[in-house]
Amino acid sequence: MSKELKVFTREEVAQHNKGDDLWIIVDTKVYDVTKFKGMHPGGISVFFESDIAGQDATEAFYGLHRHEVLLRPQYQRLIIGTIKDEKPSIEGNVPGKLSKVPYAEVTGFTPGFHSPYYKDTHRKFQAAVRKFVDEVVTPDALAREDDGKRPSPSVINAMAETGILAMAMGPGKHLKGRTILGGVIQPEEFDRFHELILAQELTRPSCRGYRDGLNSGATIGLPPVIHFGRPELRDRVVEEVLSGKKFMSLAISEAFAGSDVAGLNCTATKTPDGKHWIINGTKKWITNGTFSDYFTVGCKTDKGLTVIFVERQDGIETKPIKTSYSSTAGTAYITFENIKVPVENTLGPEGGGVFVILSNFNHERWVMCCAAARNMRLIVEECLKWVNQRKAFGKPLHSQAVIRHKLADMIAKTEAAQHWLENISYQMEHMDYKQQAQLLAGPIGLLKMFITRSAQDIARDAVQIFGGRGITKTGMGKHIEHYHRTVPFDSILGGAEDVLGDLGVRQAIKMMPKNSKL
Repeated sequence: MSKELKVFTREEVAQHNKGDDLWIIVDTKVYDVTKFKGMHPGGISVFFESDIAGQDATEAFYGLHRHEVLLRPQYQRLIIGTIKDEKPSIEGNVPGKLSKVPYAEVTGFTPGFHSPYYKDTHRKFQAAVRKFVDEVVTPDALAREDDGKRPSPSVINAMAETGILAMAMGPGKHLKGRTILGGVIQPEEFDRFHELILAQELTRPSCRGYRDGLNSGATIGLPPVIHFGRPELRDRVVEEVLSGKKFMSLAISEAFAGSDVAGLNCTATKTPDGKHWIINGTKKWITNGTFSDYFTVGCKTDKGLTVIFVERQDGIETKPIKTSYSSTAGTAYITFENIKVPVENTLGPEGGGVFVILSNFNHERWVMCCAAARNMRLIVEECLKWVNQRKAFGKPLHSQAVIRHKLADMIAKTEAAQHWLENISYQMEHMDYKQQAQLLAGPIGLLKMFITRSAQDIARDAVQIFGGRGITKTGMGKHIEHYHRTVPFDSILGGAEDVLGDLGVRQAIKMMPKNSKL
């Protein structure tokens, strides 16, 4: 039962301005901080040096704290009343709702704007996904980001029940017969833009390690099974993974071969009877590897690079790798020692692993672009809020031309990234898997290079805008610090940005008509 609040005038509140009788006002709510003042990190002096004892502390509060601080139970208990004839004017992030901050949302979902890509079905889907993420995913993301544990089973189960695990694989037959988010759309309606929305909404908690731990290993490890596995294997594994019962990783990168997939050293040799593979070697930087049950493994064979589906068994050892983000991602170093696998577990033709891997890389890199573009937008929103409420030299921070210049560059790069991404998504929607592999590897590589370079520029400028708060893990700049610390992952994972840029140019040169001259 909520307590009944009294109504005060500002003059009445002003009488309570002593150390043993101390009230303040924050957005029309009256707080009795008499007992709290000693527990405040800045001590009692904060209330008197800033001249807010008995006064309106709204501006001072939002210059130091995020709105979410006021929502914590220990601070809610300090509220004793409201100001007569006044209503709150500040609205924090409302779960499930679109932000009203300019450029905080994709143009296609911003009121008053239009898009050739998004229809009513996409808007209904976006609203449902955001509500799910805000209510189910975000609380667990914040907790796991702190303790470093893998995402909670309850979240994985909820994602399985709502069809989110299945939708993360993209459109396809694996969605047939599933109920999506309580029926908000039908499986046959789900297209590449629904998947883009899903990928971007899932990044909004701004917990990079957690997002990678949230079954992203399956997002990149399962598609080769879906597209290249024999029917019996495909049907069993797909159901186990998409129901949340099993976890999966893509095991390609090695200590001496990352973007250079042709240089892999993990070997697979056939037994004399030709019925099994014997796998030996190591893999490194494998997302979700520490807790995966299944692995999609790139191996060197007599006929060339081959991709093989491997189930965890004796002889497979996974060790966690410490990175600059949370261990909740389960990043692993994997050792395969004389692992026996049926030849029927081969994905695609023997020696045809380059096509399998490269076609899968398109989807992996596209998903990474979706997330990275959304994270850029989150930082723009954080910065726009901050420069509007932070004062420096007696004026709002946005009064400084250098700040506006940084914001202009950040917004331009964010919008360019999203619109290029949407164009690529449109091409994917109208191409089959083989066409995507042939035509989109270069464009997606160039897109990822552009986004990851732009993201690092945005991270650097955001830190400058937030100052010391931008390098602090808690408080006003916590999202900025986290972003700046983890943004380099995007430039490395899924293919280093320099390598991908070169891939894009080489593909363009290869497609140059021989009769084209100046």
